[in-house]
Amino acid sequence: MNTLKTGILLAAIGGLAVAIGSYFFGANGAVIGLGLAFLVQGFAYFNGHKLALRFAHAEPLQPGALPWYENAAQELSQRAGIPTPQLYLSPDPQPNAFAAGRNPQVAVVCVNQGLLDLMPRQQVIAVLAHEIGHIKNRDTLIMTVAAAMASFISMLANFAFFIPRGDNEDRNPFVDILMMLLAPISATLIQMAISRAREFEADRAAAELMGDARPMMDALASLERGTHSVPSYTAQPSTAHMYIAAPFSGGGIFKLFMTHPPIEERIQSLARLRNQNAA
Repeated sequence: MNTLKTGILLAAIGGLAVAIGSYFFGANGAVIGLGLAFLVQGFAYFNGHKLALRFAHAEPLQPGALPWYENAAQELSQRAGIPTPQLYLSPDPQPNAFAAGRNPQVAVVCVNQGLLDLMPRQQVIAVLAHEIGHIKNRDTLIMTVAAAMASFISMLANFAFFIPRGDNEDRNPFVDILMMLLAPISATLIQMAISRAREFEADRAAAELMGDARPMMDALASLERGTHSVPSYTAQPSTAHMYIAAPFSGGGIFKLFMTHPPIEERIQSLARLRNQNAA
């Protein structure tokens, strides 16, 4: 199912690229937009996780640096029936984490330094279980590709707006600006559609891997407080949907473009699961 959804995502992003190229440069622009989309999609498929790690300024976790964390990764991966992912550490002070990679064999889990500094070990392990849940559920391919393609769409719209118009002088400059604004918003809407349901499933997977939903519930509550009080300096709008908690906070109209479901809803969902298991 995730393979089908990835295909739909790639088609949707490719369509956006064709529309932008066609609007600004006509038929030739449509061909160029489609060609660039294919190139970026190929790069995202094979190297999207590396791009996400670069955005996060992440470095590989050195063997033996955090034995309890490394042991937890091995145990949780074994329970999930997947290879142990490569572990990375970002210097970002915000408590957060993400997983990336096209399949479990090349998957990575990156945690922010703030997660280790501000949250108890059991909650950190619950966050790790959530990310391993994403890998087990094969979410990381579509999430990684979406991150790279969202960056591409924003770049394409801005690039097309600022280069010379050639013989297409009858374009409305206000429509040009609208196109430049709507293109990245469209990419964000695609990210939202990708991310929201997957967070509930990864939370549930974490509860199953941990044997109890309580650690994941406590971790989500800590993440809610931490992400609101500690800003991120490495997260990008294009990678926001990959994190376990939304790295950017906002109210009002910004809530309409949140890439994650509200954390209180995720906690409530886990509480219902816990009650069902206890019954």
